[in-house]
Amino acid sequence: MFWKKKKNKLTEFKCSECGQVHPEWPALAFSSPANYHILSDDEKSVIGKLDTDFCEIHYEDQIDRFIRVTLTQKVNDACETLEYGLWVSLSEKSYSDYKENFNNQNHETGYFGWLCSNIAQYGDTSSIPCDVMTKSGNNRPEIFPHENFDHPFVRDYYDGITKKEAEKRINEMIKNVG
Repeated sequence: MFWKKKKNKLTEFKCSECGQVHPEWPALAFSSPANYHILSDDEKSVIGKLDTDFCEIHYEDQIDRFIRVTLTQKVNDACETLEYGLWVSLSEKSYSDYKENFNNQNHETGYFGWLCSNIAQYGDTSSIPCDVMTKSGNNRPEIFPHENFDHPFVRDYYDGITKKEAEKRINEMIKNVG
């Protein structure tokens, strides 16, 4: 991705995924859950299974299951919101239900999940409890961190962040991708 800046304001970016120039902020997306990311290349090929929406890690004694989700972060002093593409772990029952209904345009339900993406500005954000809400139309589910869970990421989700902080996060993500 690259940014064109005007008077220190982000105005547009070229997406590394599609190659198009977009006028809005990019989503801060993670290509895999942290649990998969930390595996060695050999472990990924032997026990891991990853595509754009699902991930499984087959250990000897258990299978960890993850789905790709979105989170919308309120930005207090801007018209935009900051979008995240994150991963959560689900129970076997919830994962199976979601996978079975993945192509069902009318499937709307909720699951309990654990956040499994580490957002750099917050240190360890894995294992934040979340409500996972599916959407009709086959859009990715949206997560809502449990408000009573004491973590800076959860507080910022409910209180909002500044435009300056949002742009800092975008620039950090771009710097770490390139």
